Amino acid sequence: MSANSLDRGAVWKKLGAPTDQIGSVNDPRTSEEHGQRWNEKWVYLDEDSGQVERIVLWNRYDLLGVFRVNADGSVETESLAD
Repeated sequence: MSANSLDRGAVWKKLGAPTDQIGSVNDPRTSEEHGQRWNEKWVYLDEDSGQVERIVLWNRYDLLGVFRVNADGSVETESLAD
């Protein structure tokens, strides 16, 4: 199963509730980040450090990507495939 075939419920089940959310599924405003134009961003913080460890980008109901945020601020695409 590719990341793009995962729906919101499946991502929530795999990763849990995000720490923070920017935008919403119905927000018409878009932003661009990591080569993706999104209108909703789920942010996951590391419990110990409080630093961003993962972001999930959505455009409406379409999953655009899951990105692991490294300690140096760089990001890499993360697969949620089983």
